[in-house]
Amino acid sequence: MTTPLLEVTNLRTHFPVLKGFLRRQVGTVKAVDDVSFTLGTRETLALVGESGCGKTTTGRSILRLIEPTDGEVRFQGTELRALAPAPLRAFRRNMQIIFQDPFSSLNPRKTVGEAIGGPLLLHGLATDDADAERQAKAVLERVGLQAKYTSRYPHEFSGGQRQRIGLARAVALRPALIVCDEAVSALDVSVQAQVVNLLVDLQAELGMSYLFIAHDLSVVRHVSNRVAVMYLGRIVEEAPTETLFARPCHPYTQALFSAIPHRKPGRTSKRFVVGGEVPSPIDPPTGCHFHPRCPFAFDLCRTTVPQPIETAPGQTVRCHLYNDGRKDPVDLAAKVAG
Repeated sequence: MTTPLLEVTNLRTHFPVLKGFLRRQVGTVKAVDDVSFTLGTRETLALVGESGCGKTTTGRSILRLIEPTDGEVRFQGTELRALAPAPLRAFRRNMQIIFQDPFSSLNPRKTVGEAIGGPLLLHGLATDDADAERQAKAVLERVGLQAKYTSRYPHEFSGGQRQRIGLARAVALRPALIVCDEAVSALDVSVQAQVVNLLVDLQAELGMSYLFIAHDLSVVRHVSNRVAVMYLGRIVEEAPTETLFARPCHPYTQALFSAIPHRKPGRTSKRFVVGGEVPSPIDPPTGCHFHPRCPFAFDLCRTTVPQPIETAPGQTVRCHLYNDGRKDPVDLAAKVAG
């Protein structure tokens, strides 16, 4: 069995809540709370969940754009949290990120050629400015933009074009891993499809792996090999994409998938929503974080954190309902209707 490209073990990222003139800590935001997963070479793992569940913080903690509080992040067998700034900088060539907002992630004072060529010079992948310009033009053409755009500034482009520039900047270094942080969520549907197809083509051509952070499940189904579902800082279910879409097990996953619109006009099915509001990450519930909103919750859910249980090959779920050996998904629709 080959070593995974990325191994994340018990990752935690907490932020202090400060108050008063003396800025005393009065609480802690548990944005990421005990997250573990692996990512293989040429694989795409989608990280999904509603806003505020910790997806973006997880991605940035892996790259150490945000310093994790605890846990391990191994990339190509090296523990990233143990690296000093200088060796970490060398690793960054192989770990890139595409941000959600392409305009704020591009320096408005730099041309597109400088934005793409600068990292090439920094990491020694271009011999001089002329070589960096040549490579920048080549990668722009690869992502569907004209080579002459290297002399333009970010404000001269549309949102879709800026996102392609962000993609070109990441791909130019030929990294092994790209974190796509809501990379297509702000784009029109037609442009979104073009960028997603481009990501798939580039992965096939260059052999990259993606951590694809998103909330649009239709896009996730098209682009990912596996899906991890997050709720309030924890992964509650993980499975191969088709397995998860065919038989979601965790009650939260079922509720999330129930919100997917039907593609065929006029087609309807029983919809269900869980009650209540998402708890605050400053004071999350004890035990299973989902228990205040779960129609199946019982005493154990309120006191004990559920451990991963395999319900199908490659599919794990953190839910006490499966402690007795249950394999079939619970019927949340019937429970809510009853």
